[in-house]
Amino acid sequence: MEEDHAPAEVKSARRTPWNKGKLVGAEPPLQPSHVWSIRTKLQIEGNKRDLALCNLAIHSKLRGCDVVAVRVDDVAPNGYSIDRAKIRKKKRPAGQCGSS
Repeated sequence: MEEDHAPAEVKSARRTPWNKGKLVGAEPPLQPSHVWSIRTKLQIEGNKRDLALCNLAIHSKLRGCDVVAVRVDDVAPNGYSIDRAKIRKKKRPAGQCGSS
């Protein structure tokens, strides 16, 4: 019986992991000063859409994938904005919220 193994030179040439030496896991939450600087920058640029999404994300505590799934009709049915909208978090299997 012949064994079909790779030579020793090939076995020793392993790639280094992409996250070697990096911190892994959840990132710390944004500090209030960071949030205000983001809001100020968006206001100065006149970027109303991104400012609205930023405010929605921060005040609703939704995940990013749930925020980008919000449609105009969810917050402004028939063209008129409402004071309080009901947006439900979607329960997704692990790894389906944009992480790869």
